[in-house]
Amino acid sequence: MSETLNGHCLCGHVQYVSEGKPTWACFCHCGDCRRNCAAPIVAFLGVKLRGFNWVVNGKANTQPKCFKSSVGVKRFFCDKCGTPMAFQAEHYPGEIHLYAATLEHPKQFKPEFHVHYDSKLDWLDVRDDLQKYTHSAPSDEDARLKQGPND
Repeated sequence: MSETLNGHCLCGHVQYVSEGKPTWACFCHCGDCRRNCAAPIVAFLGVKLRGFNWVVNGKANTQPKCFKSSVGVKRFFCDKCGTPMAFQAEHYPGEIHLYAATLEHPKQFKPEFHVHYDSKLDWLDVRDDLQKYTHSAPSDEDARLKQGPND
């Protein structure tokens, strides 16, 4: 994946720029993400907060609106068009997770694993060889790499 990631909402009111290598890229099956995005599965990628900047209505370093969906979890969205933009959780310190569909160049997204696979919808047929975590993936990148297939 590129070292620079740019993204925006449907109307362009909320944008972001991220410098640096993504920390992860995955598909999430949890009910909260599915409902937040009205989708059967959600693709997102993690980036370090260091090197990440929001641009709202042309103003750099201005956060978009957010909804606290559960304890320690914020979901950012555009208050003009409603596009979900990012997920940030206390249990992933120093990171923010961007919805891959908001990338200016979605081909930059290369999924590495699934999370909350135990919540996958029965009618969704997933046929890939990616790691499938029953719940959340380890917050530590080294720990994710050490686990075997489908641990």
